Amino acid sequence: MSEPCTIGSGIDFTLLGPPVLSRSAVERDEPLRTNTERQIAGWPQARLVVVDARGRTPVDWEGGPPQGGWDAVTGGGARLRTRPTTGDTPSDGAVLLGEGAGMAYWAVRGEPDLAAGEAPGEWLDLRMAGAALDSLGAGLLTTAVAVLNWHDTAQFCSRDGSPTHPSNAGWHRHCEAHGHEEYPRTDPAVICLVHDGGDRVLLARQPTWPEGRYSVLAGFVEAGESLEACVLREIHEEVGATVRDVRYLGSQAWPFPRSLMVGFHAEADPDVPLVPADGEIAEAMWVTRAELRAALEHGDWAADGQQDARPLLLPGRVSIARSMLESWAALD
Repeated sequence: MSEPCTIGSGIDFTLLGPPVLSRSAVERDEPLRTNTERQIAGWPQARLVVVDARGRTPVDWEGGPPQGGWDAVTGGGARLRTRPTTGDTPSDGAVLLGEGAGMAYWAVRGEPDLAAGEAPGEWLDLRMAGAALDSLGAGLLTTAVAVLNWHDTAQFCSRDGSPTHPSNAGWHRHCEAHGHEEYPRTDPAVICLVHDGGDRVLLARQPTWPEGRYSVLAGFVEAGESLEACVLREIHEEVGATVRDVRYLGSQAWPFPRSLMVGFHAEADPDVPLVPADGEIAEAMWVTRAELRAALEHGDWAADGQQDARPLLLPGRVSIARSMLESWAALD
């Protein structure tokens, strides 16, 4: 595949707002990560974001907890319920997330405190609560899930196999044998809204998704590959389309377990037959802006019991795909 060109309709648009999980009111204070004296001094007043092995944390809701499935609640109203710290120094395994409104926040692994009256049903993950969290909560939980996931899988050195131990307030691990340093890993992936230069957008369905559930196309960046080249390759591999005029839209973390979704839009010829990749894409189709707007009005995946019967279900608000589709639908 060749590098992307700029020949096309010239259509351009921007996201209506930041993707849900890119919102953050957390100041990432990197110098604090190595300032042990300041960490200890601030520890008694700091707060803990407690996350279990499934990425869930306790969430408080205005007006009561949500009813529904994946990403069922949107539009705000959720706040992280943090815990006070204990002891005189940061606990083993704690990760410094940063500061917000003058408060230091740390992340730790934990479970519901039944003795304190915490109900397991109040613990939710980013997919369920991310779209309803404020910018402080979204920034804290997204970072906490990403870094704690890394710690879970980085306990042995990738170079010599010796055990590794955290340092720098959880942002660094070093191995016992030779002191090799390792840092949190992020796997970049592109996600691209393909349009026809007019009012149609290309949507596809993975084989594991229910009938009627569609989204834009995405794929992981390979070693030695640029983001733009990945867009061309992935779209062609997945549906047989050749795209042009690749343009950047935005990005957001997707810590499941450690991705960064980098959003683009590009143009393709709708008259060229689509060829879904066997085993990767079950169906692909062009959808008009009017059809997209109608589907958006119906709400999110699994927000009510009737959605599985609808002809077109779209991604929930917590995903950057939803931000991209809403922005495209808003064009005149």
